[in-house]
Amino acid sequence: MLKTAKSKAEEQFAATQKKDRQALDDKEKAQRKGAEHTAKLRALRLAKEAADKEEKDNG
Repeated sequence: MLKTAKSKAEEQFAATQKKDRQALDDKEKAQRKGAEHTAKLRALRLAKEAADKEEKDNG
């Protein structure tokens, strides 16, 4: 069966939409990973600062 120009265009559009969604999902995943890493580093820094302060107060 021959595909019309319209159906070919619709297939290309759908493929492009799928590719764009995947790229957006990948970008959001990378941003979440970066934010989680930053939050972990912040928590470690705050814990160290609290331990240092406690040691200074007790020592």
